[in-house]
Amino acid sequence: MQMQEQINTTIPVFEVGDSLKEAIHFFRHSTYSHVAITEQGKFLGLLGEADLENFHESGPIEEFRYQLEDFRASPDASWLDLLQVFTRNEANILPVVDRAGKVMGYFDLNDIVTLFTEMPFFTEAGAILVVARPIRDYSFSEIAQIVEGNNTRLLGAFITRIKNEMVQVTLKMGDTNINEVLQTFRRYGYSILFGSVDDKFLEELRERSDYLDKYLNV
Repeated sequence: MQMQEQINTTIPVFEVGDSLKEAIHFFRHSTYSHVAITEQGKFLGLLGEADLENFHESGPIEEFRYQLEDFRASPDASWLDLLQVFTRNEANILPVVDRAGKVMGYFDLNDIVTLFTEMPFFTEAGAILVVARPIRDYSFSEIAQIVEGNNTRLLGAFITRIKNEMVQVTLKMGDTNINEVLQTFRRYGYSILFGSVDDKFLEELRERSDYLDKYLNV
């Protein structure tokens, strides 16, 4: 996936000697969390919208030099790298800085999320499954083997949570032989946390539970 095609070059970049009035106007007329600041054409840092109340229209950006935030993206970053930087810095915009320190433009979070949701993981028809297992026993290759060993396509998988030595993995797979996949995961010691398809095993448990309740209430 070529992320460079997503670089937005229409968003302004300010020089450290520019007036804060320009930055204030930018933030008040946009929804962006940050804007890039340069010094002699090279990236210096980011001015944050969260500091807007501290800005004085009559002052230069220079007054905030030592409060500028320092995060950026390289032009060859992957979408996963970008999402990580966006999240870590609570930003919705990332300056794209080349090796010479020049700001090439920005990555917009909305554009990256849209690109992400257009992937087959989201667009292809199929089933969502969330499984959990102790992290010491976790194996992505085993997960793929379980799904594909039951003649079902694995469209994607990623870790969605790690807590108390347990790893939680969300899978997207084809919609054939799902019950066989579920049963195999259980045999291998996985807990099924969520499934967007009917699960015969759970349905049988529910039926037995309903029968037991009726029996005890006789």
